[in-house]
Amino acid sequence: MTAHLDQPDRTTACFVHSLIAGEWVTPLHKLDDIDEVQKGYDTQGPAVDDDDSAVNQDDVVSVVDLKNRPVAKDGATVIQSRHLTKRQLSDMAWNVRKLSKKLGSIRLKLTVKTVFVVTKVRDESLISLTRQVTRWLLSRDRASQYIVYVEKRLETHPDFAPEGLLEEEPTAHGRLKYWDTQLAHETPQLFDFVIALGGDGTVLYTSWLFQRIVPPVLSFSLGSLGFLTKFDFSDHENTLDKAFRDGVIVSLRLRFECTIMRSKPFREDHPSTAKRDLVEELIGEESEDTLTHTPDRIIQILNDVVLDRGPNPTMSQIELFGDDEHFTTVLADGICIATPTGSTAYNLAAGGSLSHPENPVILVTAICAHTLSFRPIILPDTIVLRMGVPYDARTSSWASFDGRERIELNPGDYVTVSASRYPFANVLPQNGRGEDWVHSISKTLNWNSRQKPKGFK
Repeated sequence: MTAHLDQPDRTTACFVHSLIAGEWVTPLHKLDDIDEVQKGYDTQGPAVDDDDSAVNQDDVVSVVDLKNRPVAKDGATVIQSRHLTKRQLSDMAWNVRKLSKKLGSIRLKLTVKTVFVVTKVRDESLISLTRQVTRWLLSRDRASQYIVYVEKRLETHPDFAPEGLLEEEPTAHGRLKYWDTQLAHETPQLFDFVIALGGDGTVLYTSWLFQRIVPPVLSFSLGSLGFLTKFDFSDHENTLDKAFRDGVIVSLRLRFECTIMRSKPFREDHPSTAKRDLVEELIGEESEDTLTHTPDRIIQILNDVVLDRGPNPTMSQIELFGDDEHFTTVLADGICIATPTGSTAYNLAAGGSLSHPENPVILVTAICAHTLSFRPIILPDTIVLRMGVPYDARTSSWASFDGRERIELNPGDYVTVSASRYPFANVLPQNGRGEDWVHSISKTLNWNSRQKPKGFK
């Protein structure tokens, strides 16, 4: 079987889409949309090897029930990262880091036609601000006649008043449209640019909406924290005008691809009568007729995946694996697997390390471990982690993904976590990158804040 990545979105209207989803070559019809990108982009680099003869079966990350693997709508088999060889996973991560570094040193002048606007949920005060942004985008004074998508719930909201918008701007007829979660999940290639109005939670919600390719996201700070929201709304018209006219700097933030794997019951005629052991099933030898697990669901996350005891009164028992090695058995309230972006969230509260968002790492932190020796660890992003509930566990465990999608894992089930091929395209201000992050943790978390000692007199 050939281990192909998902096919690129051929109908995408955005250059960043083409870079992330394609085969790392510049689309010829997009060269005019780029400002200086040709000088810095190198199409030569490690590529995923799709030749069957080059795949060493000993390097395959794990074995799953291929007969029940997901199939794309066009009939093509969707092979997830758990099927990739270590070489392929390493090359993919290397390519994403290389592209992110190059994008951080150039300004992308994108041809924006369709804009996707996300508003903080359950904050009525932001509806009027969403209307301001929408009106500005739909104005006849803009250089382009943008198509603007706002959330479906605003279609009937009195503060948004879409009928009034169309009366104020008659040219907006046919250009004001509405999105729902299904549209964002299934057709991300429709959108060239995303504007987020809210806090870090709104940015995480945007990541959840786009489960494959993420258009460039420009976030205005209208929430509590500000690790991901870098732009001041009071100057939103000037900010957007410069972004569309002069281009943007894009940072590709690492996301994780999480796959929920369900234990597959043995057939009645199966010869084995021994008790099942999760460790043996995941690192032991398996034959084609004894495949033990089948994929249930795939979720892309920007912050963290947490496996915990949920409503159970007793602590969780979790088996932790890295590639084909059993790391340890965790007895704790849970375990948090975080991206560098998520290092300042639940990971921080659980005692984990802070990590610059450009670090290619995976952070593993136990939550209230019942031991004095479980220290947080940092792993490379080329490793594939698996955390599961052993068959002899007293209770089930519960997984949450970026604080959403609460899903129960029964004994024998596990979650696979690996670097995603779909990073989060985050638009940055024009100033420095590393200095901006240090400033954020100093301002928001009061990092290393204390009075200076008095000098000797």
